[in-house]
Amino acid sequence: MDIILFHSVYGLRPAVHAAAERLRAAGHQVHVPDLFEGQTAGSAEEGRALMEKTGRDELLRRAVLAAAPHSDKGLVYAGFSWGGSVAQNLAIGDDKARGLLLLHGTSDIAEGASVDELPVQLHVASPDPFESDDWLNTWYLQMQRIGADVEIYRYPGAGHLYTDAELPDFDQKAAEQTWKVAVGFLATL
Repeated sequence: MDIILFHSVYGLRPAVHAAAERLRAAGHQVHVPDLFEGQTAGSAEEGRALMEKTGRDELLRRAVLAAAPHSDKGLVYAGFSWGGSVAQNLAIGDDKARGLLLLHGTSDIAEGASVDELPVQLHVASPDPFESDDWLNTWYLQMQRIGADVEIYRYPGAGHLYTDAELPDFDQKAAEQTWKVAVGFLATL
């Protein structure tokens, strides 16, 4: 399975490479584009500043260019937090997408969007300051309406980016459970 894995606002850090290696060990080919072109952030605020400096349109352009050489194979789009929103937008726009794996983040759904039973799995902290219960309930219903087959896994007590061992949000038990379920999901695609 070909997977494109987008980083969070922290940039392409060791946690993203570790996740890619975990997925490669499960037999997948994983592409990890660097949308910030070598820059990383020490905090979410610094990451948002990098996003604003680069511009959302430019970041989306970079993501599309990174996915394009692989999309004819039927990619699985995946991402961490903000990278999940990038992955979601690209997957919904790619009629060959084989799946969508979201870790810690979702995105608005464009009006008129439609997919053909796209398998989607979301892993999120509960509660999560960026993904409220009300938002997730609305997002879930909207994803179903556009034709996605959605599973949501919530991890009580975990912090927002709980799979990143270098951040204070890290929760080893939740992270291991996430990877176990996610690898199982990918094996079904």
